[in-house]
Parts: sequence; C-alpha cells; structure tokens
Amino acid sequence: MADNKREMLRHTVATLAYRGGKVLRDAPAEFADYRAGETSRTPGEILAHLGDLLDWALVMAQGGRAWQDSKTLTWEQGTDRFFAALQAFDDYLGSDQPLDVTEERLFQGPIADALTHVGQIAMLRRMAGGAIRSENYFKADIEIGRVGSEQAAPHSEFD
Repeated sequence: MADNKREMLRHTVATLAYRGGKVLRDAPAEFADYRAGETSRTPGEILAHLGDLLDWALVMAQGGRAWQDSKTLTWEQGTDRFFAALQAFDDYLGSDQPLDVTEERLFQGPIADALTHVGQIAMLRRMAGGAIRSENYFKADIEIGRVGSEQAAPHSEFD
C-alpha cells in the first residue's frame, strides 16, 4: 500500500511540474514585480516561497524539520530553483530511502500549498495582462518522473 501512496505522491509532483511550468514559462519581463494589492506578495515572492516549500518537503521526507525563507531571485533563477527542487524531491521519492513522514503529510502540507501558489501565479498573470491559455488538465500528458522544465505539449488548450 505504501508504494501506491508514494507513486501517487510522485504523480502529484509531476502534475505540479506540468502546471508550474505552464505558468512560469514565457512570463512578461515585468511580471515578477507585479503587485495585485498593497499587502499582497509579488509573483517573484510567491516563486521564492514555492522553492522553499519544495526544499521543506525534501527536508521533512529525510527526517529534518528546518524551514528557510529565501530571498527573491530573478524570474529565471526562481524558475530554475523550482524545477531543481522538484527534481531533488522526486529523486528522493523515487529512491528506496525511507520517508520520515507519511505521504499524506507531505501532500497536505508543502505539496498542496505549492499547488495553491501555482494557481495564484496563474491568476496574477491574467490580472497583469499575461494570461496563459486554459487547458483540460485531465487530458494532459503528465508522467511520473518528468519534473523538469521540459514538459509535454498541451493536448487540449482553449481560451
């Protein structure tokens, strides 16, 4: 049963890579600093937080509990960090190393939070005038282990 849970978590991480790649790719140059409201995070700050969440997921899976608030990077550097952190976490999940916390805890904490923030970036792109095309994600070609910036082309986009 645990192997099935781990594979489902890896599929969720691959889904995060696919959806994250879509919202991070080809963002307008000024988008990283867009602010929807006086107290809201910028997309660049959200991207830094995404990297922190994924680093935290790996640390917890390995038995640590450290949290780190990272500084905002350039959009390109933040995107690279996002995919590197996804890769490191997925590599660990794909290994035979034990998890120090349950798959459910990893999902309900950092991974669910990361999915929420990817959605925020998508919404902010629309607000900032750089919307991405909608897609039927049910039809997306998402594959366990494919967690880098190179993702499959969309199958069913629409406006």
